[in-house]
Amino acid sequence: MVKRTSQGSPRAPRRTDGLSREVIIQAATELLDGGGQSALTLRALTVRLSTGYGAIYHHVADKGDLLAAATDDIVTRVLAGVVSDTDPQEALRRLALGLFDAIDAHPWVGAELSRQPWRPAMLDFYESIGRLLNALAVPEPARFDAAGALVNYVMGVAGQNAENARRRADSDIDRAAFLDNAAAQWAQLDPAQYPFVHAATTQLREHDDRQQFLAGIDIFLAGIAALR
Repeated sequence: MVKRTSQGSPRAPRRTDGLSREVIIQAATELLDGGGQSALTLRALTVRLSTGYGAIYHHVADKGDLLAAATDDIVTRVLAGVVSDTDPQEALRRLALGLFDAIDAHPWVGAELSRQPWRPAMLDFYESIGRLLNALAVPEPARFDAAGALVNYVMGVAGQNAENARRRADSDIDRAAFLDNAAAQWAQLDPAQYPFVHAATTQLREHDDRQQFLAGIDIFLAGIAALR
């Protein structure tokens, strides 16, 4: 006999396999990727996992705990993707690009890290940057400022990139059309008053966000080379 809810709709059969914290985090990540933070509710999670509230509360305290755990999981994967014996300069590029790509793929990660910048995984990210700067012989007095500058750059650009994507999705306009519209507005500016902006119209229309981000990382690397 099929069990039904009080509203008369069929109730999904309960899962019979074990429920782990890792499985819950994976399901939460899928909900977040599909609909953002508003899509992550304990009700939605019980439906996706075919389980009850009690089984979920056995592993996580509440939605905030789950969101933080999912964020830590994403950042930890970024850290794991950097090979420890890689050239420090290349490792720094991979680390920065890894977090940029992670926030691009999971926009909610950027928002959560901005809300709680000292999550354990983010501290590990910060520590990894500090160690790489040390390996690159950045003087100790400048290391703190250099690490802060890089973290702020990565978080700022990645967060803005994710926000732009969200706005385009809300307005149902693709990236090419968005950039064409912005470039058209730049082209109408007075070149005497805005010579750089006016001349950059073509680059604005054709630029690649990821490549531009990497160009910024290379500028940073050139700067810390000067510190040595």
